[in-house]
Amino acid sequence: MTSHLAEIFEDEALTDKIKRRLPYFYQLAELESSRAGKIGMEVGSLREKIIIALLIYKFEEINVETDIPITEPEVDVKLFGQPISIKTITGGGFSGVKLIWTVDAQKAREFSENYYPRCDMLFVQIVWNAIGRFCYIPLEAQERLFEKVGREGYIKLPVPGTNPRGVEITKEALLQLIQDRETKVIEVDWQRSGIDYHPYKRWVDYWREG
Repeated sequence: MTSHLAEIFEDEALTDKIKRRLPYFYQLAELESSRAGKIGMEVGSLREKIIIALLIYKFEEINVETDIPITEPEVDVKLFGQPISIKTITGGGFSGVKLIWTVDAQKAREFSENYYPRCDMLFVQIVWNAIGRFCYIPLEAQERLFEKVGREGYIKLPVPGTNPRGVEITKEALLQLIQDRETKVIEVDWQRSGIDYHPYKRWVDYWREG
């Protein structure tokens, strides 16, 4: 089944806009999430909202479902009723992409034992001052690779005795997914802009209203 997500990558004007605007928007998200020079965990939610806003911009709000129950760990948004997972990593490597976030080792183990790919993925690789990617990885590609490499080749559990942050997809599996014949890729030049950012200005302006 062809996903509507492929339409993003076939829209030349939109792909040009993604190349131009995505680094700027993600830089804003980092600035908004930073305190004393450190980027907070909330940057993940802002990055996700930026991608969801792209879907709304392209497909209209009525077709994008954002009110996803927390019981659905992989699903971040639905487009025309179809579930989508949004993943982002920073850096040139491909490790650290979480299938589920959890600090509970037992939950991590149970998740990995029952996991099977079940939704399309939008994947963003941020590489500041270099070339990264914005990818659509279809569910079919994930299923095919999962069957090929098996659970052990696809899933990386947290190391016992460490502070586990979740269950990851192996970097080898992720790299193969990005190179899959069905995956759509936009290369993004991640250059920072000179942004004059004031974290409280928006809220001060709201206080001034009325």
